[in-house]
Formats: sequence, C-alpha cells, structure tokens
Amino acid sequence: MPEALKALAADLGFDDCRIARAARAAHADTFQQWLADGSHGDMAWMARDPERRCDPREVLPGCRSIICLALNYYPGSSPFPAGATGGYRIARYAWNNDYHHVIEQKLAEFDVALQARGGVQRGYVDTGPVLERDFASAAGLGWNGKSTLQIHRRLGTWFFLAEILTTLELPADPPLADHCGNCTRCITACPTQAITSPHHVDARRCLAYLSIEHKGAIPEEFRRAMGGRIYGCDDCLDACPWNRFAQVSADLTFHARAAIFDHQLRDFLALDAAGFRQLFAGSPIARLKRPRFLRNVCVALGNMGSSEDVPALRLAALDPDPLIAEHAAWALEQIHGRDMSCDSLGPAADLGSDDLTVVVRKKRP
Repeated sequence: MPEALKALAADLGFDDCRIARAARAAHADTFQQWLADGSHGDMAWMARDPERRCDPREVLPGCRSIICLALNYYPGSSPFPAGATGGYRIARYAWNNDYHHVIEQKLAEFDVALQARGGVQRGYVDTGPVLERDFASAAGLGWNGKSTLQIHRRLGTWFFLAEILTTLELPADPPLADHCGNCTRCITACPTQAITSPHHVDARRCLAYLSIEHKGAIPEEFRRAMGGRIYGCDDCLDACPWNRFAQVSADLTFHARAAIFDHQLRDFLALDAAGFRQLFAGSPIARLKRPRFLRNVCVALGNMGSSEDVPALRLAALDPDPLIAEHAAWALEQIHGRDMSCDSLGPAADLGSDDLTVVVRKKRP
C-alpha cells in the first residue's frame, strides 16, 4: 500500500510523500515553552489547547499514521516583467494563487482513495493543530533547519508541507539526518535577528510575522528593517545553500501574477477596498485586507520613496483608517528627512515638518 499511496501523491502533483507514525510530537515540550515565553506574539490561535496541537491522536481519534507531503512552489528569481522598475518585495509563496486552495483540492482527492482502503482521515495544509515539521522530519521529508524551516535535499526550502492524519496503519519511513552542519547563514541573514538561537524564532521580531500576522502598527524599531517588503520575508530561505538544487515549479499557479507586479509602490495607495479585493482575488495577500496591506506599503515607501511618492502619501495620511494614516505620516517624515527639498510633504498642502511630527504623534497608538 505505501508505494501505491506514494504513486498517487506523485499523480496529484506532490513532489515527495513520506509516512510517519502517529505519536506525540518530538518538540512538543519545546513548543509549549515557546508559547509560555510569548514568542508567538499575538497569534493567539497557536496557544489554544496546545496539548492537542502536540499529539495528532488528540485531533483524530484512532490516528495511527501521518502521510507527509511536499509540494514545490519555487517560482523563480524575479517576479517583475522585463524592463519594469519594481523594487518592492513579496514572499515567493504569495506571488500568485493561495496555496491552501490548490493543496486542499489535492488532499480531498487523496482522502477518497484512503477511504476506499477503510481509512478515516483529516487533511491539513498549515490549517490545523499539527506540528507538521516534527512529523515531516520523523518521516524523512527533509529536516528542520536552524531557521525552523523545513529543508529538503531536492527542493531546498521552497516547498509547502501538507499532512493527512489517517486511522490506517502504514509502515513508517526512516528519518533523515540533519544536514545543516555548522552553517548559520539563515541566522546571519535575518534582518531583525529574529532567529535568536538555532531552531528558535521570536515571531515578535520576524518581518514575515509583522507584515502578515500582526494586526497593529509595525513597531518603529523594525520599520527600517522592512525595506521594500510589503508581504512576508524570504531572507532566511534565500540564504540556505540547499537551494542550489531547487528547480522552478512546474505548477503555473505559483508563478508570478503579472497584475501584481506591474505597479509602482505608490499605485497601491490608490486602491479602495473593492479594488484591493479585485487585484488580490485568490491570492494569500487578500487575507491581509486593505488596511494592513497599505500599512506595509507605507512603510516600504518610507524606506524607499522619493518626492514623486509624496502626493499619494499625502492622501493616504488622510485615510479614515488610522492604521494607514499613521504609517503614511511616518513615511512622509522619512522622505522629508532624506530630501529636504520636498515641499508640502504632509496630508495638507501647507503641512510643514513641525506639523508633520504632530500628525505622526497623534496617529500612533
């Protein structure tokens, strides 16, 4: 049966399939301490019923095996059309369609085949209470790197993990040894030193967390480090030397969507709620919603913008949403500091630098 299931996984488009035995996760205690330290930030859902998250048998009664699946999403090196100026950065996994929808359909087809063999299943693609990387490592589907990201010998870091919990008794695959050795490139590459020690990430410092999961204002101590990032951060992935083996995904649904990457940064500020939904329909970015996305855009403009971006930022500083307005005012302040020749930087035509400081202070929570 295992070989037939692995052949089915390949037919469904998965790049690897391994099996782990259902048990308490190897790093369950470490995970619970991570929660106790508050390193999960405001991702409160991770702290709900943590013991259930640590043992798949608590999620699916009678669970005996975990089918661990990998799907290559690497879309290439640059998302921008030839000749485009570009400059902003979006994590590669979000260059096009939402992977949840793509993978969930494959898991549903897999489930039908397992039901025919008498199994009861639950499938997840980072949507359920499963410490997926522990089980992927136990199954030999790569190993957990010092960045806490899973690394695969063929796929590098550019792949999605998915799991199927099943009541079927399946022979487990052997684990794979850790092949990071003395390498610490991912730790060195992190712009905010969020990887506080090997295999430990403080989400509160992570730019991926701050730009995606965090709902409030970006802490000022991390705004400059965001650079041109407007959704996520790939720096620790980019740094991994195992990516030299990575191949561009054959699945075009993960390749860059031209409509997203033919904009100037300031163009995004013109999006109303409907325009935002239309542009990012089907994209992981859609779940941010307009306020948080434009928050990120304003920070990027504060780091990279010029006098040409001032009119759009002036309008954004008047946005009724305080999250957008505060970050737009901050961006204007940063541009003003770089280019003292800019006139009328504030949200009103006659707003001077002193007034701008007042606006920033009023808007900050």
